[in-house]
Amino acid sequence: MALILGILLLAVVFGFVGVLVKGLLWLLVIGVVLFVAALLFGGVRLGRGRGGGR
Repeated sequence: MALILGILLLAVVFGFVGVLVKGLLWLLVIGVVLFVAALLFGGVRLGRGRGGGR
C-alpha cells in the first residue's frame, strides 16, 4: 500500500512541476502515466486480495 501511495505522490509532484514550468510538459506526461499505473497496480492488488479469502 505504501508503494502505491508513494507512486501517486510522485505522480502529483511531477504533474505540478510539469504544469508550472511550461517547458517541462514531459513531466506532466510522466506524472499522468505514473498515476494511471499506480491505479492499475492498486486495483490488481485489491482485486487479488478479495477473491482468495472465501
